[in-house]
Formats: sequence, structure tokens, C-alpha cells
Amino acid sequence: MSQEKTPLSGVEHLNILIQENQKEYEQIQRELKEIDVLIRQSTAEVERLAHRNTQIANRMRQMEANIDTYPRSDIKDIYTAAHESQMRLFMMRSQLEQLQNRQKSLEQQSQRLLRIIESISQIAPGDLGSEAEEAAAPGQSSIVRIIEAQENERQRLARQIHDGPAQSLTNLILQAEICERLFDNDPAQARVELGNLKNSVNATFQKIRGFIMTLRPMMLDDLGLMPTLKQYVQDFEEKSGISTNLTVLGRETRLPAHTEVTIFRVIQELLNNIQAHAHATNAQIALDFQ
Repeated sequence: MSQEKTPLSGVEHLNILIQENQKEYEQIQRELKEIDVLIRQSTAEVERLAHRNTQIANRMRQMEANIDTYPRSDIKDIYTAAHESQMRLFMMRSQLEQLQNRQKSLEQQSQRLLRIIESISQIAPGDLGSEAEEAAAPGQSSIVRIIEAQENERQRLARQIHDGPAQSLTNLILQAEICERLFDNDPAQARVELGNLKNSVNATFQKIRGFIMTLRPMMLDDLGLMPTLKQYVQDFEEKSGISTNLTVLGRETRLPAHTEVTIFRVIQELLNNIQAHAHATNAQIALDFQ
């Protein structure tokens, strides 16, 4: 006579679901650590190849300025080295971009899993430990999640600074060194390189400005929600090419600081999702002050 299995209760089903999502989350975190190592290695290699590419480009310019004095074999070797250097740099940049895209995808998946686990935990409060542990350490799992979220955000910001402003500043240093070497040998080319350097500095400034705007727009504290949103929508429209219309109903007024931050972050995230996933040509935003 076979013994029937006792059906699982609702809470047991929820606990199993939490455990499955927790395992998947931990696996993603391990993969993210591996990818982070690969990204650091690839970034260092890209910087090394970019520096070498700059050196070869300078050598090519010097050769082209005095090409009559170079043997044909040397000319061929220099062009071959330049081509190979550019190809290696292109391949490494492509590999780095793939790793960064994979990292971004995993981070988004990781955040979704955390939200799922947190939502289920609110239904089944005993999911992450025994009832005695919950009684002895109320809110401990929430504290862990908060700390973990803060650390994930710090890592994301560190990567953005390294891959964005820090990389741009490294390139500016290399361009400045090129200008310095050209002043004595080729003043005309040095002026050209100075013009390029000026353009690069301006582009880097705009990147840092956009980075600060994304991180925490200072206008939000000084001028309030609406001026900040209008500026952000204008910048978003220029960068994304998506026609974006902001409509305000009612009388504009300052709101509590936490409310303004929340509204701004929600709209910011929605616009980012539209740009990344919706393939939209226009976006409409409506705020109703009541």
C-alpha cells in the first residue's frame, strides 16, 4: 500500500520559490565577479593597445613627412604594424563592449531577482531563516539587502567612472604628450593636435556633466523638480534622438524633497527604458499638479 505524499503548504511553496531565486541570484553574482575581472583585464589591454596605436600613428606621420628618406621595406613594415595594431585594438574594444553588455544584462536580471525575493519575503516572512532567528534578529534580511544594494550601486558607479571619465582623461594625457613631442619637430601638426585636444576636453566635460546629471542633478536641490525635468528632457531628446514632450497640468509648485526625487527618478528610469528597449520615436510625459 503506497503512502501518499503530504501536499506542500502555501508557505512551503513560497520558501521553495525563494530558495530557487536565491540560488539563481548567487549564480549571477558569481558570474558578475568573473566578468568584472575580465573587464578590468580587457580595459587594461585596450589602454595598452591604444597607447601603442598612438605611438605607431606618430611614427607613421614622421615617416610620411620624410618618406623619401625611408627604404621601401621600412615603409611596408610601418604600415603593416599600424594595420595590425588597429585590428587588435578594434577586436579588444569589441570584446570589452560585449563583456560590458553582458554585465549590464546580468545586473538587470540580478535586480529583478532581488525584487522578486523581497516581494515573496513580505508574504512569507520566515523564508530566510527560522522563526526563532526572525524573532532574534528582526529586519536583519532587509538590512542585508539594503547593504548589498548599496554595494552593487557603488560598484556600478565605480565602473562607470572608470570606463567613462577616467578613460577619457587617460586619452587626454596621451594627446597632450603627442602635442608636446610635436612642438619642436612639426609646429603645424602640433596646432592641429591642440585643436583635437580641445575638442576632446570639451567632449569629456560634456560626458562628466551628463554623468553628474544622471547621478544627482544639482538643479533638483537648487531650483526644484520642474526646471530639472525640463533640462533633463531636453538633454535626453538631444542625445537619444527621441522626440520627448513634457506637459504640465495645474499650477507648478515645489514639493517635499523626497517626493521630487522620487518623481524625477521614476521619469528618468522610464525614459532610459524607452531608449533601451522600446525602439520609440517619441515619448509623452504628463504631470498633473493638484
